[in-house]
Amino acid sequence: MTAPLAAAMSLPAPMHLDAGPLGTLEVAGGVDGYMYALSGAGRGAETGLLGTSKSTGAELMNGLIKVEKPDGPVRFTLQAGATTPFTLGTAPTPATAQAFPTGPLYAAYLTLAPVPGFTISAGQIGSVEGYESAIDWENANVLTTDIFYVENGQSLGVTATYNRGPFSATASLGDGFNTGVWNFLQADVSYAPDAANSITIFGATNLGRTGPRAHVYGSATTPYAASHVGAGPLSESPLVNSTMIGGFYSYTSGNLNLVPELQYVYAKPDHRIGLNRGSSNFGAALFADYQFGASPYSIGAWGEYFASNGPDLWFANPGSRGVGVSVTPTWQTRYLFARADLGYLHLTKIGAGPAYGSKGTGRNQVTGVIEAGILF
Repeated sequence: MTAPLAAAMSLPAPMHLDAGPLGTLEVAGGVDGYMYALSGAGRGAETGLLGTSKSTGAELMNGLIKVEKPDGPVRFTLQAGATTPFTLGTAPTPATAQAFPTGPLYAAYLTLAPVPGFTISAGQIGSVEGYESAIDWENANVLTTDIFYVENGQSLGVTATYNRGPFSATASLGDGFNTGVWNFLQADVSYAPDAANSITIFGATNLGRTGPRAHVYGSATTPYAASHVGAGPLSESPLVNSTMIGGFYSYTSGNLNLVPELQYVYAKPDHRIGLNRGSSNFGAALFADYQFGASPYSIGAWGEYFASNGPDLWFANPGSRGVGVSVTPTWQTRYLFARADLGYLHLTKIGAGPAYGSKGTGRNQVTGVIEAGILF
C-alpha cells in the first residue's frame, strides 16, 4: 500500500502459517534499537533548535509484527507494535504505540481483489507519498531526510490500486495525518519498463479545510487523543492543509542503486486557521545503496537540500534552508543486522528561530547512530 521502498537490507522471507479456513498467512516482523550521540544540544532550559539538552542516549526504534493474507479475493493486513523514525537535524524520540487512533495497530486494513490487477483496501493504511519508509530497516539509512519529515504517514482511508504490465496507479481518500477528517486525497503513478529502471510521480492535497481541533499524530509524550492540529504558522495546520507534488527515479546497475527525488509542498493562505500568508517547503535528495558482492556488507548514503519559504513551520525553522548528508555502513546476516549512521546537517539560512546549541547560533548539527536488530 506504499510507493516502492528504498533499496535496503535483504529482508528474510516471511514465515507461513496454516490458518485453516483463512488459508495460508504470512508472518514477519522485527525489533531494533540504537545508541546515539548528538552535537548541537542545548544546556539546561536553553535547548536551542534541537529541543533537547541530552547529547547521548539509547532508544528502541521499532518493534513490529505483521500478519498478512496476501492472496485470494479477500485479503487483510495487520501490523502491530511501536515505532518511530529519526530525521537528521532533530532529536531522537522513543518508539511509541500511541501515535495513531488505532493504538498499537500500525496498519490494519481489509483488501478486496475482485479482478486481476485491481484491489481496493480500507482501514489504517500507509501513505503513497515519497521514497523513504517510516520503518527504518526498509531504508538504506537509519536517518531520514527533510523530504520524509513533511510527508503524511499512516492514516485511515480507502485506497484503490490498479496494475497493468509496467504501469501501476494508486488513489487514496482518507484522513491524512490521522486528523479524523476525511478530506485528504493522495495518488501515485509508477512506470517500470524493466528491472533496472522505474519512475514514480506522487501527489496529495487537502480537498477542504482541517480545523485546529482536529487530531493529529501523537507521540511518546502526547497520546493521539490529546494531540491536536492547532492554528497558526507554528502549528500543524500548514501540513494537514497542504498540497504536495513529488517524484523519484530508481536506477539499478549491478550492486548499485541510485534514486534522485524531488518534492514540493505548499500551504495556501487561510485566515480562518491562522495561515495569513502562503508558504512552502522544497526538498531534493539523491539516495545511493551499494552491496559489496555476496558479502554481508553494504553501504547506503544520501545527500539533501531543503528550503522552507514563508512564515510557516515545515522543518527546522520558518524560512530555514540547509544541506545534509548521511552515510550508513551495514552488516547483515539472514536475520541479524548491525549498522552505523553518521549524519551532518548545515543550515545555510537559520530562519525565524534559534539555531543549534544553548546559544541558538550554531548552524551545524552532527548525529551519530549505532543500531542493531533482528528480523524474521
